[in-house]
Amino acid sequence: MKLKLQLVRDGEVLFEIPISPADWPRDRLENESEAFETDFQRFPKIFVALSHETRFRMMKRLMEEEDRTINFADFVRDLNLNPKIVWENAKKLREGGLLEKIERGKYRCSEFGQIGFILLSFAFERLMEALEEMESF
Repeated sequence: MKLKLQLVRDGEVLFEIPISPADWPRDRLENESEAFETDFQRFPKIFVALSHETRFRMMKRLMEEEDRTINFADFVRDLNLNPKIVWENAKKLREGGLLEKIERGKYRCSEFGQIGFILLSFAFERLMEALEEMESF
């Protein structure tokens, strides 16, 4: 069985990638590696935004809301965090383009943030599974 990941908007496939590296032709892997290296400068803010447990928990909490919106006080209460910690991490999420401040004390997960969080969460999970499989051989 071959698995692939598709990003679809309004029925149109925006991109598609095989899940298993074994399903990628060698030249495509090389091209993707070169493209990643070229685009690498675009990624640091996203990785910084999601590389910290508190920011990950904040994004996860936002994704639980139907409208992807939450109050500052809810972050503090629901995640049992100091207000300064929430403020500092919300700033990092905003800098990464994942979070928008829509009014005083109210935040919304950006469309980019929603897609990025879901895709990166999935990608990291698959990466860890693949690495664990490799270690078991």
